[in-house]
Amino acid sequence: MTMKRKKLPIGIQTFAILREGGYYYADKTGYAVDLAENGSYYFLSRPRRFGKSLFIDTLKELFEGNQKLFEGLQAEKRWDWSKKHPVIHISFSDGVLKSKGELNIRIKNILFSNRVNLHLPTAEERFKDDISGNFLDIIEQIHEKMGERVVVLIDEYDKPILDNITDRAIATDMREGLKNLYSVLKGADAHLRFAFITGVSKFSKVSLFSGLNHLDDITLDARYSAICGYTDEDIDTVFYPEILELDREEIRNWYNGYNWLGTSVYNPFDVLNLFSKRDFRAYWFETGTPTFLIKLLQERGTFTPDLDNMVASDRLLSTFDVDNMPTEALLFQSGYLTIASTQRIGAVFQINLCYPNMEVRSSLNNCLLQMLTHLDSQYIKNSNSLYNALIKNDFNGLKKVFQQFFSSIPYNWYTNNPIAQYEGYYASIFYSHFAGLGVQTQVEDATNHGRIDMTVLFNGNVYIFEFKVLELVPEGKALAQIKECGYAEKYQNRNEPIHLIGVEFSKKNRNIVAFDVETV
Repeated sequence: MTMKRKKLPIGIQTFAILREGGYYYADKTGYAVDLAENGSYYFLSRPRRFGKSLFIDTLKELFEGNQKLFEGLQAEKRWDWSKKHPVIHISFSDGVLKSKGELNIRIKNILFSNRVNLHLPTAEERFKDDISGNFLDIIEQIHEKMGERVVVLIDEYDKPILDNITDRAIATDMREGLKNLYSVLKGADAHLRFAFITGVSKFSKVSLFSGLNHLDDITLDARYSAICGYTDEDIDTVFYPEILELDREEIRNWYNGYNWLGTSVYNPFDVLNLFSKRDFRAYWFETGTPTFLIKLLQERGTFTPDLDNMVASDRLLSTFDVDNMPTEALLFQSGYLTIASTQRIGAVFQINLCYPNMEVRSSLNNCLLQMLTHLDSQYIKNSNSLYNALIKNDFNGLKKVFQQFFSSIPYNWYTNNPIAQYEGYYASIFYSHFAGLGVQTQVEDATNHGRIDMTVLFNGNVYIFEFKVLELVPEGKALAQIKECGYAEKYQNRNEPIHLIGVEFSKKNRNIVAFDVETV
């Protein structure tokens, strides 16, 4: 297959520019038509840099009837181009607002811009301090003027709140200010043809959309799992010229895996930067280090290896507010965890979460290491040493890497940090080192005889780890348990060397005191 290379749409959020500028485009217009034909009020939550703004702009062009932009796309033959609807576009994607006063000014400017674009009287004096009245007046006036019901598109609806989430008072003020704006939709039903709202988090309807009970949340609707992001098919067809000379399986391992109960997708920002720079890196992760999230995990004493195997209900994943932020919902909505599998247990729909791909697993665990150790650079040096020791199966070197690492952690960090008091702290350090390398690592690995603390598969070898704290068990118990429970049996059919590694810590010494290895 030979295809002409096009321009990469890195940072392009305007549908017309993308279509007229010779850029690649993975066709999402079929989803837009489906939504318009099957309902009127929608909400969609997706992580940052996933193409939400581009989809909002696609809807805008569709309802405004700009047929030329849709030539050759799925929507072209499905849409009634004779009917054009007025569109009100509201976006909070730009800049950071630090007070309710700044928010009100921004909203007034947005409404003013919409009046200008729709050729309506500006009415600045009439609605000087009445934001909701101003918004409703625009909807009513443009409906009357054009004779067609109005389309309202709201992009990054929650950004003013999330930008201030570490300050509960300001975040609450932002929430109330936005509620004043969004509440208009409830009473404007007679004038509205369609409304589509996007954001990163799903705040409860009570807190932001009170009364808008017919808002259809399609975040966890399998039909729309791939509404944003690129599918495997997109990579292999639309972007075929770009994957030449790149390892296709490596692309999948690094960037695929985001799932909302349907087709898995790649993060567009990652893929486009990979095609541009031809180098595998954590492009998406590096644009927004999750400082607030890391701090929250630390305060809650989260056992970090559990992050790759969290369980939640669909209701919990949709529970989010300024004063109620479940760890699972925060990780899922922000894109650091995704859906691995589901099952229904009675009336409860259970969702199993996992890291979406190697980029997130590796990058987040490197950040977690800094949290777990309060060391900004030591973990990088250790990662290099760890990798070299694994390649050589140098177990003395492996032991030395971790002993030096624990020794380098300042004493006052142990005394002032609550997470260091948890027994799982030591195992977390091990797990995050391996996961940070991108090595296949599994905790609580189930066998017929119990659960292995941690299994690492790397370079044609199997490493089975058991962790013990000497103050709680007799010396030598870690390796003995691996052997007594027959943990190696699970991996014998791989015909690879299996290394049994018993690691024992001392809380008193704050370090490894035993590192016993046996190869079978």
